[in-house]
Amino acid sequence: MKMHRLNKVFLACAASSALLVTAAATQADNLQAVLKVGQDRHEAAKKSQVRVDRLADETRDLLTDYKTVMKEVDGLKVYNARLERTLAKQEARLANLEKSISEVKVIQRQVDPLLVKMMDGLEQFIALDIPFDADRRQENLELLRSSMDRSDLSTAEKFRQVLEAYKIENEYGRMLSTAETTINIDGVERNVTTLQVGRVALVYQTADKAMTGMWNQNTRQWEALDGGEYQNAVDKAIKIAKKEAVYDLLKLPVLPPEAK
Repeated sequence: MKMHRLNKVFLACAASSALLVTAAATQADNLQAVLKVGQDRHEAAKKSQVRVDRLADETRDLLTDYKTVMKEVDGLKVYNARLERTLAKQEARLANLEKSISEVKVIQRQVDPLLVKMMDGLEQFIALDIPFDADRRQENLELLRSSMDRSDLSTAEKFRQVLEAYKIENEYGRMLSTAETTINIDGVERNVTTLQVGRVALVYQTADKAMTGMWNQNTRQWEALDGGEYQNAVDKAIKIAKKEAVYDLLKLPVLPPEAK
């Protein structure tokens, strides 16, 4: 009887041990599964962090590029605004130039008749002026007229030449010069030295100083002067003009202005 109970107890213990072993194995498997899930999550988290870090870096790079592009855009806006102002000014200037060109064409058509009038006036002035250096002045006038017919000269160059001729004639009014020439005195051609004092006086004297005279602009003739009064004065003036004597006060014949 006692032996039979021990067997039962042994069997119960064996069954319990088997159950415990089975439960332990089951728990071990469950724990391994839990650990694997945790490890998988950890690996997934690491991969996710790597992606996050990469996206963060890309975002920072994009932000930097964006800021750089925006600065360039702002600079381009300022540059474009400046170009627009410059372009507006150039367009206004172009409009003015086009207007000026159209006006120049009109003016150019009026310049040629003006040049003809200016040369006619210059020729008349020389003809009415005291007759100093008459041949050279007339020759210059003829050269000037021939230049007006040249097709290779621009209107501006022709105008410059006419103004230059006027300038030369104007400078004659401040000149003190002499010339060896031949003039008609009482129907006789005589070799004389003429003295031009601007446009104030034009006198002459023969080489032997026997004859001294002046140009009378009123009568447009040569007239003899009193040798005793003007002979030495004219001789000294000629020497001054030739730089053979120093400047000094001179007594020369000057006609009074005509009454208007």
